[in-house]
Amino acid sequence: MKNIYLDSAATTQLRPEVIAKMTEVLQENYGNASSTHSFGRSAKSIMEQCRKNIAARLNVTASEIIFTSGGTEADNLALRSAVRDLGAVEIITSKIEHHAVLHTAEQLQKEYNITISFVQLDENGTVDYTHLESLLQTDGKKLVSLMHINNEIGNILDIKCVADLCKANNALFHTDTVQSVGHYHLDLQEIQVDFLAASAHKFHGPKGVGFCFIRKESGLKPLIFGGEQERGFRAGTESLHNIVGMDEALNIAYKHLEEERNYVKGLKQYFIDSLNTKLPGCHFNGYSSDFQKSTYTLINVCLPLPADKALMLQFQLDLKGIACSKGSACQSGSSMASHVLTQVLPEDLLQRPSVRFSFSKYNTKEEIDYVVDTLCEFAES
Repeated sequence: MKNIYLDSAATTQLRPEVIAKMTEVLQENYGNASSTHSFGRSAKSIMEQCRKNIAARLNVTASEIIFTSGGTEADNLALRSAVRDLGAVEIITSKIEHHAVLHTAEQLQKEYNITISFVQLDENGTVDYTHLESLLQTDGKKLVSLMHINNEIGNILDIKCVADLCKANNALFHTDTVQSVGHYHLDLQEIQVDFLAASAHKFHGPKGVGFCFIRKESGLKPLIFGGEQERGFRAGTESLHNIVGMDEALNIAYKHLEEERNYVKGLKQYFIDSLNTKLPGCHFNGYSSDFQKSTYTLINVCLPLPADKALMLQFQLDLKGIACSKGSACQSGSSMASHVLTQVLPEDLLQRPSVRFSFSKYNTKEEIDYVVDTLCEFAES
């Protein structure tokens, strides 16, 4: 049986160089970075160099990078502290955000009686910037939380525009960049976000580690208490091998960005062309087939299949050795419709199966051929 992995938006394959670097640290640098002896100082030195490297790639200072367990923790840190400590009484977000943001906002509403406002979206799921500006002009301290790249349909937000609107209206801006860090260059001196979340396993690094960018002098406070690790923002012994793996993965990602982006863009275009040729009637959800408005790393397609076949599609693909998602990985085990697709698809298309395929440098055109042929066979069976 084939084994074809087209679910890199859920998690990516570790690069061999990253595994080698992490293994070396696990074997040779096992000291606690908070210890004052030579083993601890060595670990601390390695960790702080990683912090400087990551900061330099975002054009920020090392003190503004706080290591976390991943994007979800970083999202929680920014949102919860902004409400609890910075006086935000309203969160402005969208209905197609990751649940790490939406569920956190809902919980904060219960705990602090804040207001949640949803910015309007066009028929393909892109933010109405004029409506966002109008929401920002009402009374009360506001936190805007909008993701840079949507994890299901790939739509790209103009975060420079949103950051400028927030700045002009004295609002805080948090963005989830889990799908964009390692795939796009972000200059945070040019883009004045206040808080940013990233996760290593989306750019061929290890799971269980990420970071939160916190603009200096923001006033953000910790969520996890204990020791003074991470400048007091996040207590707990740092996972040095994971941090090293993240730094190495990010370094390689940006070193080969243009080459790998062009290759993956070619795979996505080939997939779109093949589907249009061999399986006419496909609908590409959101702007996922538009390379200007959507990331090059994924495609979300509504297939021309009846509702009775929809229930079996994922099962059949898995039987054929094809890994993909019907929505985000967080929802793949759910029978409920994707909250993102519910916002962007009319009722007739919601009855048809939609699948997210996401690509990496490790995929090939031969794999695409196999997937498209499998879909065609299923449609004709």
